[in-house]
Amino acid sequence: MIEPYSDEHFMKLALKEAEEALDKDEVPVGAIIVSENTIIARGHNLSETLNDVTAHAEMQAITAASNHIGGKYLKNCTLYVTLEPCVMCAGALFWSQISKIVFGAIDENRGATHLAKNIFHPKTEIVGGVLERECGQLIKDFFRSKR
Repeated sequence: MIEPYSDEHFMKLALKEAEEALDKDEVPVGAIIVSENTIIARGHNLSETLNDVTAHAEMQAITAASNHIGGKYLKNCTLYVTLEPCVMCAGALFWSQISKIVFGAIDENRGATHLAKNIFHPKTEIVGGVLERECGQLIKDFFRSKR
């Protein structure tokens, strides 16, 4: 059983966002941002829908969270995202000064932790591999269906 308000609990909710992306034939990545155990933002990939390479799940969630709190800094917030952020998203997360990033599947090809050292804000806690199998399988199945 998954404990309420645990990283696994919130990652399950990010997976629901990824499934929404999948329903739109987008790369199935989902994200949520949590503050004080309350979801303040949700997002999923919309790059194909919006014809916008920057419309990643994290970017959608950052914008929604900033609008929710009425400011650009996401201190005391946690991002849950089903795939390790890319360099672009990592840069935006750096500038947001988000307190914690929890990701599911590791992206060995485009993941920020593999491509750049110290790309995240020095005060940001990074946790990887939460529900990694479930998050990774969703992505693998999507790309397998495209080939």
